[in-house]
Amino acid sequence: MSDEPLVLGIETSCDETGVGIVRGQTLLVDTVASSVEEHARFGGVVPEVASRAHLEAMVPTIERACREAGVQLRDLDAISVTSGPGLAGALLVGVASAKALALALGKPIYGVNHLASHVAVDIVEHGPLPEPTMAMLVSGGHSSLLLVPDVTNDVRSLGSTMDDAAGEAFDKVARVLGLPFPGGPHVDRAAREGNRIAIDFPRGLTTGRDMERHRFDFSFSGLKTAVARWVETRQRAGETVPVADVAASFQEAVVDVLTRKALLACKEHDVEHLLIGGGVAANSRLRALAQERCDKAGVNLRVPRPGLCTDNGAMVAALGAQMVAKGREPSDLGLPTDSSMPVTLVQA
Repeated sequence: MSDEPLVLGIETSCDETGVGIVRGQTLLVDTVASSVEEHARFGGVVPEVASRAHLEAMVPTIERACREAGVQLRDLDAISVTSGPGLAGALLVGVASAKALALALGKPIYGVNHLASHVAVDIVEHGPLPEPTMAMLVSGGHSSLLLVPDVTNDVRSLGSTMDDAAGEAFDKVARVLGLPFPGGPHVDRAAREGNRIAIDFPRGLTTGRDMERHRFDFSFSGLKTAVARWVETRQRAGETVPVADVAASFQEAVVDVLTRKALLACKEHDVEHLLIGGGVAANSRLRALAQERCDKAGVNLRVPRPGLCTDNGAMVAALGAQMVAKGREPSDLGLPTDSSMPVTLVQA
């Protein structure tokens, strides 16, 4: 028997029911039941649809995860679950399920932060996190720069999105260009055939005054609007919209700002390791430009494989395993959900 903690993680913050099982720093299984196709016809996630999908998927997904990992529920050392931030109804399904398991099995429960989990998941792929690590999380709901001395209890926010998050901007621009939901992968694919410098779209919060007041914050609402106006102007004039060029130029504006601010944060805080997580971390251009700029700056870049960038149970299990390994006190069985849980609160 291994002395490393065996932890099952449950993730239901949005539209994916994720169940992962981690032993220490080793990922045994990452099982996801996604309801994205049910939301596609609405052009975005519908909270009530997501909650119902989690209810239907929870038990089968837990059973499949245990079967594929070759473990019994009684073998677990702890249950870990996302308690926030996220959609209120969706979070309730996951937390209620985790409480039921913990109570029935007599196991400790850890209610953990969704954003901190995106940082912790890289441990199962690239090993222990250097302390401190600079983390940039980019997804549909979040664009954050975090200084992470200890992912289990010390996460500090340096900056965040002031309006549209990066992933949200990808979805909205995809809609303008007639591309399917979710927009990120489709914009990325279209951009590969386009010219990144064809259109000079704005870089939000990068002017002199903005850098003084919002040095590590992000804003993509103005960029999204600029793309929409550029496309509408061509359409009104009866011109063909060069989708690939628009996608490539928009994408370049996003990843330019993200990587520029992340490397600046590393320099000013004297941190030699940058981790990029969240759904947008799967973007091929972001990964390439980040690697190029990190190499020039002498910064070590860590990015999980694309499947671990999107929401998943493995990340929650990974953080839970770190909690157990470091002797953190478990959460109370009465732990609440918090749809706006601040990233600085790692555990509920």
